[in-house]
Amino acid sequence: MKILDLEFKPYKKEEEIKHAVKKLGKKLTRDYENRDPLFLVILNGAFIFAADLFRELKIPAEVSFIKLSSYPEISSSGHVRELIGLNHTIFNRNIIILEDIIDTGLTLQHTLEALQDLGAASIEVVALFIKPESFKKKTDIRYVGFEIPNEFIVGYGLDYQGFGRNLKDVFIKK
Repeated sequence: MKILDLEFKPYKKEEEIKHAVKKLGKKLTRDYENRDPLFLVILNGAFIFAADLFRELKIPAEVSFIKLSSYPEISSSGHVRELIGLNHTIFNRNIIILEDIIDTGLTLQHTLEALQDLGAASIEVVALFIKPESFKKKTDIRYVGFEIPNEFIVGYGLDYQGFGRNLKDVFIKK
């Protein structure tokens, strides 16, 4: 399959992704019972993952959105720009960050530092995909759908220059 100037091949089927999301939902429901967490979704890529995961939760929870950027094309730029900020008070709240993919961890580290400075009671991270070979930070990620190789993927919310987010399956760059 071609998106703009890049070729992609099938990588993760919709059924595999749904199964991983369901497992994450069950684990979060168990771990956050009676804790009323606030889920912070990192836009744009995590919006589809967040919607599916939120429907799997069986606990009271709130959701809000933050937009950060460090990807100009297919590799991390090394710079994070906050585009849309947080509109909830998070002091003494249990915060769960939802990420579509964790690559170097730069965007995640920026987010964690900002939330810690605002006095969150606890902060956990849920990532659908993580690239252990690329991950440069020491943060413990307890909730992960898939560990993947250091390759570029699109689909299920992930994009290449804005395209491919609507694909139900995930595709990997050839």
